[in-house]
Amino acid sequence: MTLLPALAFGFALGVRHATDADHIAAIGTFIASRRTAIGAASLGAMWGIGHSISVLLAGGALVMLRVPMPVRLALALEFLVALMLITLGVRSLWARQRETQGSAVRPLLVGVVHGLAGSAVLALVVIGSTSSLLVAAAYLACFGVGTVAGMALVTVLLALPAHLSVSRALSIERSIRLASGVASVVIGALLAHRVGVQDGLFAAGALPFGR
Repeated sequence: MTLLPALAFGFALGVRHATDADHIAAIGTFIASRRTAIGAASLGAMWGIGHSISVLLAGGALVMLRVPMPVRLALALEFLVALMLITLGVRSLWARQRETQGSAVRPLLVGVVHGLAGSAVLALVVIGSTSSLLVAAAYLACFGVGTVAGMALVTVLLALPAHLSVSRALSIERSIRLASGVASVVIGALLAHRVGVQDGLFAAGALPFGR
C-alpha cells in the first residue's frame, strides 16, 4: 500500500469503525446529557480522540516492532470492553438526572479502552499491508481522524430526535437513555460470553497469559 491510498483507506475505515455496534452503544449512554448538536458532537469527538490516542500508541508500537499483540492480552482487553459496556448500560438505566458538562472526560476514557482493544486487529491489518513505517504512520493517523469525525457525526444523528420536538425533548431523552442502556448491557454481555467462553479466555487449557 502506498501513501495516498493509505490516507484515503485509513480515513474511510476510521469513519466506518465508529459505527460499530459496541461503540454506538457506549456513546449512546452519554448523549442524553447534551441538548445541542455541538454538545453531542463534542462527546463523540472526545470518544474518538481517546480511541485515537490508544490506537496510535499501542497499535503504533506493535507496527514498529512488527509483532502481533499476544492473544490472551487481546482477549483480556476485549473482555474489559464488555465489562465497561455493562457498567455504562447499568449506569445509564440507573441515572435520574442530567450529567454535568464535566462528564466529557468519561467518553475520552471509554474511547481509550475501546482503542486498546481494537489496536491488535488494526496493527495486523497495517503490518500485512505495508512494510513502510511512513505509510503505516499515515494510515494510523488518518484512521484516527476518520474515527473522530465518524463518531462526532454518529452522536449528532443519535441526539437529533431530541432537537426536532422541543415539547417532547425530555421524553425523547429518557427513551434514548433507556434504549442505549439496554443495548449497552446486552452487547456487553454477548461480548463477554464470546470472549470468555467461545474464544477461550477462561478456558482451563488456555495458553498462559501473554503467549
